[in-house]
Amino acid sequence: MAKNIEIKCVNSNASCNSPLGTTLGEYATQFGIGLKHPILGAYVNNRPKPLDYEMVKPRMVEFFDYTCRDGQRMYLRTLSFILYAAVKNLWPEAQLKIDHAISKGYYCEIEGLDRAFTEEDAWLVNDEMKSIILQDIQIERKMILAEHAIEMLENSGLSRKAELFRHYGRLYAPIFTLGQHVNFFYGHMLNTTGLVKNYGVEKYYDGFLLRFPILSDPEKLEPAIKQQKHFNIFREHKKWAEILGVEDIPRLNSFTRAGKHSDLIKISEALHEKKIAEIATLITQKHDKVNIVLVAGPSSSGKTTFSRRLGIQLAVNGLHTIEVSVDDFFVNREFTPVDDLGFYDFEALEAIDIPFFNEFLLKLMAGEEVAVPKFDFHLGQRTFNGKKIKMAKDNILIIEGIHGLNPELTPRINPENTFRIFVSALTQISIDEHTYVPTTDNRLLRRIIRDSKYRGYDALTTIQRWPSVRRGEEKHIFPYQENADIMFNSALIYELAVIKKHASPLLKQVKENVREYSEAVRLLIFISYFESIPEDEIPPTSVLREFLGGSSFDY
Repeated sequence: MAKNIEIKCVNSNASCNSPLGTTLGEYATQFGIGLKHPILGAYVNNRPKPLDYEMVKPRMVEFFDYTCRDGQRMYLRTLSFILYAAVKNLWPEAQLKIDHAISKGYYCEIEGLDRAFTEEDAWLVNDEMKSIILQDIQIERKMILAEHAIEMLENSGLSRKAELFRHYGRLYAPIFTLGQHVNFFYGHMLNTTGLVKNYGVEKYYDGFLLRFPILSDPEKLEPAIKQQKHFNIFREHKKWAEILGVEDIPRLNSFTRAGKHSDLIKISEALHEKKIAEIATLITQKHDKVNIVLVAGPSSSGKTTFSRRLGIQLAVNGLHTIEVSVDDFFVNREFTPVDDLGFYDFEALEAIDIPFFNEFLLKLMAGEEVAVPKFDFHLGQRTFNGKKIKMAKDNILIIEGIHGLNPELTPRINPENTFRIFVSALTQISIDEHTYVPTTDNRLLRRIIRDSKYRGYDALTTIQRWPSVRRGEEKHIFPYQENADIMFNSALIYELAVIKKHASPLLKQVKENVREYSEAVRLLIFISYFESIPEDEIPPTSVLREFLGGSSFDY
């Protein structure tokens, strides 16, 4: 007699008993689940699984579609595998490189073509992907001996993935197959290519852009917007990574195992200092007009430390700086706007007292002495502690805050008197040939550590708040990043190997009975691929010290 197990479905609030080995797809049919968009997978005890996942124990399940972040991730991994298969079908000797996210898509290049990638090539890739999707080919996940998986990946030209497996220390390793193609991606996939319904391929700079659907409306593609400055800063830092020989996690780990991490820290920090000095020189050259520097960027991008270090470099050039944080000009808590879910929207421009802020700036520019507010986040009120500032002729005012590039923040200030800088943590290294490190993951890990160390929030609380933070950034910050006169990348090549030690115990505290468990597990698996680097040689002025502690700056 077949053994039955009980499965509880969150979507329908119903339970059923079915034979051991029944798949999630079969359960979706039994429960009669109907979502607005096609079902892509389900949470099983708050961990995402594909529809061909077989249930062998009593579990709680919740089915999801593309509008769920984990549904989108599964979709994009599958889309990336389909792209890989298409490129291999067209050019067997070429190598696909999925470089980084930009313009609401993935920037990709094909190495080994011996010529420039063309518009016609983009059409060929698009047509071949369409053919693979229409064939509705099954994608299988297999567990095989690690040594065999390494050999298969090496034979497919996927040496970086093979290198990660070689040092991961497991007897068995997973691989994915799509027809004749073998690959590995870091997380679950859709079980057939036919579940991919919408995508786009178009020529973009020297490569092409793989476009994908909008999270909230998968029937529409994200708009492809040219981001020249953003692209340039990615190219610059990719070049640094190539110069250092640390383009991905396997190469970083090899540096660590060889005991070369000390040199990597020194060089990475020196590159930051060199870039900040170059920015300070640009500002100094414009000082006949410029007396305000606006420093903007998303959460946990390191804006504050960057501003302090910029002030030091400007002082070297003979300019004295006064620093002001936009955060001290928040409206009192009772006037703070809320987002669609009812949470305080601190990323909204309306959370700032714009009239008061501009009056403050105008008085300062006129040479008046003004009282500097200090926002008390515990009380939710603006306070004054007696601090006053006055600008002299050789002073530069550095204003740091997420809205610095939004012209509506400073409507009464002449734009010609400002220099605008956008700071973000654009991770330079990739996991491997086809998997870039999301900059949002870098920032989220920074924030989890900082919130725990300085704000008393556990990882669960930070992860819960992160979607609201991200929505605010997409709405209020990123649309203005191309307004910057220059961009600064605050990510450090070595930092995730240091962050691992601090973040892991915090993430492990997130319990299985909450939805955020899936995100905590995903981040834990991600950082497990890094070999730890000790932090004792990180200088006290490093951006990373803003989050880890031990900074020589006051925050």
